[in-house]
Amino acid sequence: MHNSVVIVGAGLSGLRAASLLHVQGIPCRVLEARDRIGGRILSSSVLNRPELGKFDLGPTWFWPQYESTITHLVHELNLETFVQYSQGAMLLERSDNESPERYMLPANANVSSIRFAGGVQSLIEAVADTIPPGTIELKTRVTAISLDQNGGITVEADGARERISASAVILALPPRIAARYLEFSPPLPSDLMTDLVNKPTWMAGQAKAVVIYDRPFWRELGLSGFVSSRVGPLQEIHDASPDTGSGALFGFFGIPASMRHELGQDEIEQLVIGQMVRLFGPSADQVSAFLYKDWSQDTETAVEQDFIPLIDVPIYGQPSATGVWEKKIAFAGTETNTQFGGHLEGALQSAERVVSEIQTWLGGHVR
Repeated sequence: MHNSVVIVGAGLSGLRAASLLHVQGIPCRVLEARDRIGGRILSSSVLNRPELGKFDLGPTWFWPQYESTITHLVHELNLETFVQYSQGAMLLERSDNESPERYMLPANANVSSIRFAGGVQSLIEAVADTIPPGTIELKTRVTAISLDQNGGITVEADGARERISASAVILALPPRIAARYLEFSPPLPSDLMTDLVNKPTWMAGQAKAVVIYDRPFWRELGLSGFVSSRVGPLQEIHDASPDTGSGALFGFFGIPASMRHELGQDEIEQLVIGQMVRLFGPSADQVSAFLYKDWSQDTETAVEQDFIPLIDVPIYGQPSATGVWEKKIAFAGTETNTQFGGHLEGALQSAERVVSEIQTWLGGHVR
């Protein structure tokens, strides 16, 4: 094998696939359109105030009780984690004319959610550290993938300014993004394209707000920080405080993407802080910083179809390339995993699956 495996996308799936290929001695290149690694994993600090900590604007948790792949990897990489804070009462906000109701959840009502010290970005950085330097190429946008008459694969990047011969291609990016922005020659089978388009991108229609305080004052009031609201703008709120130091609350929005776009970030910030004051009292107005990420406006994540709020958890699973594309391209990413689609676990399991496939195609064996 003279050509590398080309991995399109440097999110968790793409990076883990590269790491596993490296262990097996299979050369690869990771091409990423963004100027950073991580994909939908994004842990941000406050500008000029790094002491406040890092806060997840993408995925936040994993659950060791039933997610073994990520649990083993966390142990292997020796990453520091802590349990999501859940002590105290939750609040239920039924209407804007009534005070929020306070409830104590039964002991062991929820499976413990685990967070990463330093945010989920620490997982991304640790996986990237297992990959040889120079493997990952940022600001490199793949635009086309073609097969010649002999089955040779060519990957075009940055508008055909770079042409890369590949032994196989792993598409480790949201299926809808692959269907929308990549040109395939010859075209992919119509049933495969339909499958890709019909897989909603997890989190793509959502936005996440993090309100940061000097300390988690709600804990002093006997509150866990968990809120369920029928009023909004946030419909679900959780304690997002780092394991030490500052306090923070984050929430998922109940208002659709189109309305968020119309309101704009400044108006949304005022609405969110107003809701925090309504729920947690006047101390919630003493905000140290506000972080906001609307994934529906991230062109590397969302297409217009993703603006429609998801009502149910999508049915995910592995797309299969057939015909001339069989054993040429493979799909990785959380949307390609049947059991844990939408979770970090699903992203990792998909990487393991696709590397096993690639080894079989190239005549290797999984170790």
